[in-house]
Amino acid sequence: MTVRPARIVLGTGNAHKVAELTAILGPLLPGVDLLRSEGPSPVEDGDTFEANALIKARAAHRISGLPAIADDSGVVVDGLGGEPGIHSARYAGTGSDEDNRNLVLERLGDSADRSARFVCAAVYVDDAVEIVRTAVWEGAILSTSRGSGGFGYDPIFVPDGGDGRSAGELTADEKNAISHRGLAFRALAESLDAR
Repeated sequence: MTVRPARIVLGTGNAHKVAELTAILGPLLPGVDLLRSEGPSPVEDGDTFEANALIKARAAHRISGLPAIADDSGVVVDGLGGEPGIHSARYAGTGSDEDNRNLVLERLGDSADRSARFVCAAVYVDDAVEIVRTAVWEGAILSTSRGSGGFGYDPIFVPDGGDGRSAGELTADEKNAISHRGLAFRALAESLDAR
């Protein structure tokens, strides 16, 4: 029988991400209170998504004394040599999602190579274990933003195998069912159940 912790802190101060993680994890971890991290944001100086996710989860665990879940994610654009990658949230240096999207579109220009993918490393940290699960969501970068849903790069990302809508045009449930974050956190929840 799996014994889940009663409370888990989410290692993020990003309100959009808290809402998305709660929507994804709530049904997967029934009876578990998912709490927003109240501590200061740690310096994310890792060189991979996994390293930065672990930095956030370890900090949230250390500050709260509770098990912690965190992720690091971003978009990797082939035509930009893999940028923005782990620098996705701070790509334009302004903290603005719109500025980040506009910089990707500006740098990509009319490049024929618009293939891209979202990458997510989801982690769980407590006193006894660290679990890491990663997932990738393949697609391409549009030439203009479409849709007002989601956050970050969603309005300029069109998933492979879909109906042509951008991630910003999907409903939250549609996105969570197929996104990098949804896939990674479902895998993480399965790993917690398997302990």
